[in-house]
Amino acid sequence: MTAPARYIAVDDNHGLHIEHHNPGQPGPGEVLIAVNAAGINRPDLMQRYGLYPPPAGASPILGLEVAGTVIATGEGVSGWKPGDRVCALCNGGGYSDRVLVPASQCLPIPGALSDVEAAALPETYFTVWYNVFERGALRPGERFLVHGGSSGIGTTAITLAGAMGATVYATAGNADKCAACESLGASRAINYNEEDFVEVLKKDTEGQGIDVILDMVGGDYVQRNFEVAAIEGRIANIAFQGGFRSEVNFLPLLMKRLVLSASTLRAQSSEQKAAIANALRERVWPLLGRGELKPVIDSVYPFAAVAEAHQRMESGAHIGKIVLDLNAD
Repeated sequence: MTAPARYIAVDDNHGLHIEHHNPGQPGPGEVLIAVNAAGINRPDLMQRYGLYPPPAGASPILGLEVAGTVIATGEGVSGWKPGDRVCALCNGGGYSDRVLVPASQCLPIPGALSDVEAAALPETYFTVWYNVFERGALRPGERFLVHGGSSGIGTTAITLAGAMGATVYATAGNADKCAACESLGASRAINYNEEDFVEVLKKDTEGQGIDVILDMVGGDYVQRNFEVAAIEGRIANIAFQGGFRSEVNFLPLLMKRLVLSASTLRAQSSEQKAAIANALRERVWPLLGRGELKPVIDSVYPFAAVAEAHQRMESGAHIGKIVLDLNAD
C-alpha cells in the first residue's frame, strides 16, 4: 500500500499546516507526479485567504506548479512514462508529495536544471508566453514594458522578451529591484516611487511609446498605460493588485487603436493550456535547455516552512521566484 502523501492544509483562520491524504491514481489523460519542488505564486496566497477559489473540478489544495518524477500514467497518455523528470502546470494540488496533473500540461525538465529551478518555470512561462507573445503578439525590435519587473512574472518577462529580440523596460519599487531588472536585460528600470514611468518612457522612446505592456497592477495604471502605449500598442492585464476600479478616459484607446486584454490562467480549458505547453516546448524550452534562459530564484524553503515562504511573498521583498523544496529538512 502506498504511504499517504503530505499536503499543506489551510485552517479556518487561514493558517497553514501539514496533513496527509491519498491523491489517488491517474485517470484518463492524467499523470501522477512525485513532487520534489513546488513554486509559490500570488494566487496561492489569494486562495488561502478565500479570495481566489479553485475552478470547478480542480483540487482545493494550494499549488499551481511542480517539478518531480512521473510515477504512474493514466489511460491514453503517450509521451510520458514512470521515471520521467517533468515540470507541470497544475490545476491545484501542487503543495503535496504527489499530485495528479493533465499529461498535456507537463513539460520535460530542460537541460541541467534542478527540480527546484524547474518548479519555478510553469506558472510564469505559461502566463508570459500567452499574454505577451500570443495575445500581445510581441515581435523582435518592438518595445516591451512589464510592471512589477522584480516579481516571478516580471523576471521571466524581462528575460524571455529580451531573448526574443525586444527592447525591454520595467517598473519596480526600489533601487535594488531596478538594478536586478537591468541586470537581467532591461534597458531601463523605473523606480515608480521616485519617477513617473509615463514621463520617463515617453522621453526614452522619443515620444513613440511602448508596443506591448504586461500589467499586474491595474488601478490608475490602466490610464497611464494608455498614455505610454505606442500607436497600435497592446496591453495585457493579468492582475489588478492596485484595484479593480479606476476612472478611465478611453479616448487614447480609440485614437491610438490600442488593444486591451485581460486574462487569468487557472480558469482556462485544458485544451488551451495544452496549446500553450506545446508552444513553449517548441519555442522556449530549447532556450532553457541551452542555458540561454534560466529562472531567477529568490529563495527556497523546506516544505514545513511554507508559512515563511508565504510571508516572504507577502512582504514584497523578493526578486524572482520563491520555491518549496519538499526534500529539504
